[in-house]
Amino acid sequence: MKKLKNEGPLLKEAIRVGTRYFEKRGAGKFEATDHADLKVRAIYLLLVKDKVIQPLAAKDEDLPSMRHKLALWISKNLPEDHELLQ
Repeated sequence: MKKLKNEGPLLKEAIRVGTRYFEKRGAGKFEATDHADLKVRAIYLLLVKDKVIQPLAAKDEDLPSMRHKLALWISKNLPEDHELLQ
């Protein structure tokens, strides 16, 4: 898995956007004290369930891979001129 340029900030943006999607979808609500890893796992599973992203292979379904997958997802959904893609 090749690390993306700005992967950290992209993941942060993916969590922000994914949280809004998660809550608008009616899947639940995150608390301010919820750990980022919990949010990553929940957002990833919901996006897979809704067929927004392709699931990882069972052997690759770990937290670093989920983080990378969310960063890829948001990078493909941001406008081309977005500052995180520069």
